[in-house]
Amino acid sequence: MRYLIIFLLATFSIQAQDMSQAQHCGYDFTSYLVLDVHEEGAKQNIKGLKLTLVDLEGNELININNKYSWKEENKPLIFSFNYKIEDEVKSEIPSENKKERWFFPYAKDNYFMSIINSFPADEVKVKIEDIDGKENGGFFETQIVDLGFFDMFVLCTNQAQEYVTQFGRKANKPLEVILKKIHK
Repeated sequence: MRYLIIFLLATFSIQAQDMSQAQHCGYDFTSYLVLDVHEEGAKQNIKGLKLTLVDLEGNELININNKYSWKEENKPLIFSFNYKIEDEVKSEIPSENKKERWFFPYAKDNYFMSIINSFPADEVKVKIEDIDGKENGGFFETQIVDLGFFDMFVLCTNQAQEYVTQFGRKANKPLEVILKKIHK
């Protein structure tokens, strides 16, 4: 009987170790594109822009059958502007002790988009347009920006992937885009 108990305990501990290695990250199968779009000499991002993924010919990229993102199936892929999450609880905590929280916590006031991990970044570009008219007055030139693999925020990685990326450009940094004003 003693050997049966030891055998069961050993089997349970081996299974527990296997389950601990099978845990997943909250961002499994998802990466992000993050763009820092601002004017020359300014640090603050320009709001009210339309950022769209386009193919190499400049045509809008349609997310057919979630080929590029788990969101917005069969629609064009358009970036969102990150925003702060306000505290839900009304409390007496002084404002200097409150923490700043963003919807996408790995970026601040940037444009972002959720994409799949196998996203073909080298085959896609970002088209940036100032079409709002209200916020910026249409003062910025339309710009098309190339993407690369290192422009992706890959948030769930293993050690092998981290080793490979440590010799290239630093991963998980926003792609900086400087817009030019239209001279009227």
